[in-house]
Amino acid sequence: MSDPLLYVVSTPMGNLGDMTPRAVDVLRQVDVIAAEDTRHSKRLMNHFGIDTALIPCHDHNERQQAGMIVRRMQAGETIALISDAGTPLISDPGFYLVRLVREAGFRVVPIPGACAFIAALSVSGLPTDRFYFAGFLPAKGAGRRKQIASLAAFSCTWGVYESPHRIMALLEDLDTVLGGGRCIVLAREITKTFETIMTGTLSEIQVVLQADTNQQRGEFVVLVEGYKEDRAEISPEIEKMLHRLLQDLPINKAAAAVADLTGLRKKDLYELALALKKGA
Repeated sequence: MSDPLLYVVSTPMGNLGDMTPRAVDVLRQVDVIAAEDTRHSKRLMNHFGIDTALIPCHDHNERQQAGMIVRRMQAGETIALISDAGTPLISDPGFYLVRLVREAGFRVVPIPGACAFIAALSVSGLPTDRFYFAGFLPAKGAGRRKQIASLAAFSCTWGVYESPHRIMALLEDLDTVLGGGRCIVLAREITKTFETIMTGTLSEIQVVLQADTNQQRGEFVVLVEGYKEDRAEISPEIEKMLHRLLQDLPINKAAAAVADLTGLRKKDLYELALALKKGA
């Protein structure tokens, strides 16, 4: 490797078969690997026969290490950044380091691979055209419920990570704020021996976990179906009225006129008017 680079390298979450050949090659060739937990990562390195030196870079020392890593790159070294599992920076350390390296004028190159949130989303059966990742919610109940309330009206699929000792508290708070009928997908221990993907309402999932405490173990991705606004019932007579007005008025004005006459929401009438126009 010629010019100094920082590689952001994804590693397996559990199944070692998810380690890409490119990731192995990069980790063998760099001058040093910055790891979230060097003892944890040493086992992964040993498995793939990688003898590159490891240095710690975690939540508690990242700012200090970032400056040292930039100096090493200025001296010509190429560095790889890994986390304990999955893609670095996704609810893991590395943001400050990546920003500092970029500000110093060096390239940062992604080596894609496993990511728990994306893996869970891909098999969830929930809409994936738009989604929002909220990371870990606050540990304390009041802060967690406040954060959930800010997400409650999102119309897209959204999701969080959660640990085993807080999963039941999270589900209870989701139930309190969103209501037990909201659909969720609970993905547990993705790619590991006891991988489980559960789909149901919040109330149903809580019953399952309460009945089997083994299902409360492991690392979780919790995906929540987006909010669906209830549309008012529009009678055939009102639909005929809207259809007639559309012959003389633009969609926006026709919807507004019917809303004034009936008290129905203009938004619902506008959506119906669009459908009527398309079907005309």
